[in-house]
Amino acid sequence: MMHFPSRRAVLGAASAVALLAMTACGNVAGGSTDSTKYPNGPVNFTVGQAPGGSTDLIARAISEGATKTLGAPMPVVNKPGANGALASKEVAGKPADGQNLVLLNASLITITPLAVTADEAVNIDDFDVIAGLSQDDYVLVASGQSGFKSIKDVTGAGRNITFGTTGVGTGSQLAQKVLFKQANVQGTDVPFDSGKPALTAVLGNQVELATVQLGEAMPQIKAGKVTPLLVFSEERNSFLPDTPTAKESGYDVPVAQYRAVAAPKGTPQNVKDKLLAALQETFKSDAYKSFNEQNLLTPKEISGEEVVTQWKDYAAKYKSLVEKYSISLNGTK
Repeated sequence: MMHFPSRRAVLGAASAVALLAMTACGNVAGGSTDSTKYPNGPVNFTVGQAPGGSTDLIARAISEGATKTLGAPMPVVNKPGANGALASKEVAGKPADGQNLVLLNASLITITPLAVTADEAVNIDDFDVIAGLSQDDYVLVASGQSGFKSIKDVTGAGRNITFGTTGVGTGSQLAQKVLFKQANVQGTDVPFDSGKPALTAVLGNQVELATVQLGEAMPQIKAGKVTPLLVFSEERNSFLPDTPTAKESGYDVPVAQYRAVAAPKGTPQNVKDKLLAALQETFKSDAYKSFNEQNLLTPKEISGEEVVTQWKDYAAKYKSLVEKYSISLNGTK
């Protein structure tokens, strides 16, 4: 039976895994590129975020399951930086032999390009997307001292409101800024470098609101230390059924974090088929299903083609919202 690692175990093992991965890279470079013999040694799975976060844990759960089907180790390589852009660009430049994969966050493709230059942006067309993984919803939470119990309390406050986001060019920032524009609420954006410090700021009332991923916020919601005001998914989240969506509350802000596994563009079809089969076997396992439930992730196990279509549609929608409301994701508008 598969047992996925805890957050603490992940952090403790990260340096050892990185060393293994670097060694594996050297072996792959000198090995055969015959796709009929795939995999030719370890399959490196790169994550553009630090160990212990949601994206990293998902990668490790996938690695644990896929390793069994592929018959080769799949070491997770953490290379944080630029919201995942550094790692993604590096993998896109690797040989298209299936020995190097990356876990893509949708926000890197759909939102970050609205906040960076064209040279810095990551293009999904540089990858062969193998399959979608899951949906990680954002929730707007209020500090205990803010006095906000519903979104109506926020819109009726009649004053400037401080809000924290998980960083520049993220789904958190986009959702919060579009919501305030549509609701005609004056606010001050305080970007953090991830969800944890943003949530900590709400707990300490350094900001009154924050938009963070549900898995990070749920322990504090259950403890009564923060109040959930709404979720930004298309439909109510099954893990927080009593909290309305932004859409229900009258605001067109459908923003969630989606993730997918991708390989460099031009990866042979038989290699992609083997990778897809390994992912699908993982999806069916009880251990992986339990992992999703424990981390409040909604399965979105769609084909690579569907991922590309949906993410491009979201990118166009987000671009139109930013333009409509004259929002800057790298400034103060």
